[in-house]
Amino acid sequence: MSYKTKLKIGEFSQLMQVTVKTLRHYEQKGLLTPDEVDERTGYRYYTVGQMQTLQTIRDLQQLGFSLDEIKDLCHSHSCTPSIRQLTEKIKETEVVLRQLIARRNRLLKMRNARKEMKTMEKFSIQTLPEIIVASHREILPDYAAIGPMCVNTIAPEMQRLGCKCPSPGYCFTIEHDMEYKPTNADIEYCEQVEEMGQDSAIIQFKRLPAVPKALCMKHVGPYERFYESFIEAFRYIDEQGYKPVGQHRTCYIDGVWNQKDPEKWLSVIQIPIE
Repeated sequence: MSYKTKLKIGEFSQLMQVTVKTLRHYEQKGLLTPDEVDERTGYRYYTVGQMQTLQTIRDLQQLGFSLDEIKDLCHSHSCTPSIRQLTEKIKETEVVLRQLIARRNRLLKMRNARKEMKTMEKFSIQTLPEIIVASHREILPDYAAIGPMCVNTIAPEMQRLGCKCPSPGYCFTIEHDMEYKPTNADIEYCEQVEEMGQDSAIIQFKRLPAVPKALCMKHVGPYERFYESFIEAFRYIDEQGYKPVGQHRTCYIDGVWNQKDPEKWLSVIQIPIE
């Protein structure tokens, strides 16, 4: 009778470069049960043949098969996926691949936007002069509705009223809610015009006083990430010993009206300070 090599769980673990914890997990799952368990000591022993079984489990895991799927395969005495099973796994992998490519593209855009922002002068202190604005205040379903509102509602009405805007244009929003509201936000849109006009149901004209000193910070990206720039802006205000003293404005340079990619939208946050 030939000798049958048996390895303690620690030896088996070391040789196969798999933790004992993993081996015990495989045992609990019914994937790889020790060939022998000493009733007196509780020692678990594995055979040389089980090395190949373990390697098969690892290979199938790397191909995307779950432990439950591998268990079913091994219980069928083949441990080899059928053509149908391989085809299904290929389809699943292609779905994950598309998701990963989409994630990579979003990460690339975000990184490029951050690089672009770092090349700009992030902060500047400016005086905001007294201006006349055409104003429209509305409860919006969400912040993404700002762009369509400008394009579809405000711009046609300003054109109908014959508004003349100085160059370069200056438009911004003011938030009137006392707290963040992801839906039904009270937003006022203002766009600088050359002279007071006749109010309509959509547009009201008003004169805004000068702001002697404002911290201005460029924001590149969609409006849902304004909070990131506010964190930096208020940190800068604290570090420089300034004090915010008024309602901030969010000025829009590039948006949905001339740039489809939200990652390239350019806005400027303006915070009155002293």
